[in-house]
Amino acid sequence: MRLKAGTVIWLLGMVLYFAPATPLLAQVITVGPDSTLVPTVEAAEPIPILYDSINEKKWFFLSEWDKPAKAALFSAVVPGAGQFYNKAYWKVPIVYATGAVLGFFLIDNNNKYQDFRVALLQRKRNEVDKYVDHQVYGKQKQNGTINLEGSRDFYRRNRDLTVILSVAAWGLQVAEAYVHAHMKDFDVSDDLALRMEPSLLPVTSQPGSVTPAFTLTLYTRSK
Repeated sequence: MRLKAGTVIWLLGMVLYFAPATPLLAQVITVGPDSTLVPTVEAAEPIPILYDSINEKKWFFLSEWDKPAKAALFSAVVPGAGQFYNKAYWKVPIVYATGAVLGFFLIDNNNKYQDFRVALLQRKRNEVDKYVDHQVYGKQKQNGTINLEGSRDFYRRNRDLTVILSVAAWGLQVAEAYVHAHMKDFDVSDDLALRMEPSLLPVTSQPGSVTPAFTLTLYTRSK
C-alpha cells in the first residue's frame, strides 16, 4: 500500500514531536518481582555549630570558682583586691595603710641593723668606724663594743619580727576577703534569733560538781 506524501510528512512530524519525551519515559522504574528499589540520598542539611561553654571554662578557669575563692585569690595576688571585689571599698585603705606602716618599720630596722653590723665588723678589724667617738658606742667607752653588738642584735630581731608581721598581715587580709565573701550570702533575715539562757555545766576536774554558765542558741523563728 502506497502512502501519500502528505501522510508521510504527517507521520514524520509526529515522531519528531514526541522524540524529546522518550528519554523522560525511560526514567520510569517499574517495580517488579526482579527489580530492586534504590533509595535516593538527599543532601544533608548543614549542622549548626553550637557554642561550647565547656571549652570556655577550660580557658577561663576562674568561671568555675565560687566567689569566696575568687576573693581570696585576688587578695593573694594584689593586697586589697579581694576587698574591692567584695565591694568593701572602705577596707582597701586599711590594708594599704597597714602595709605602709609595716614597710616603713621593715626598712628602718634593716638600715639600722646594717649600720651597726658594718660598724662592728670594722671595729673587730681595728678600723675606724662611725661610732668610734660615740658616747654610748665609743671604742674607748666602757662596754662600748658590747653596746654596739646589743644594738645590732636588737634591730635584727625587730627586722625579722616585722617580716613575720607583714606575712601575717598579708594572710589576714586574704582570709578576711574569703570570709567576707562567704558572709555576704549568709542569711541575716529577721527570722533568725539568738537566745541566751542560764545553765549549769559539769566540772570535769571535780566529778559531781557544776558551774553556772550561759548557753547561746541560734534558731529560726516560726511564722
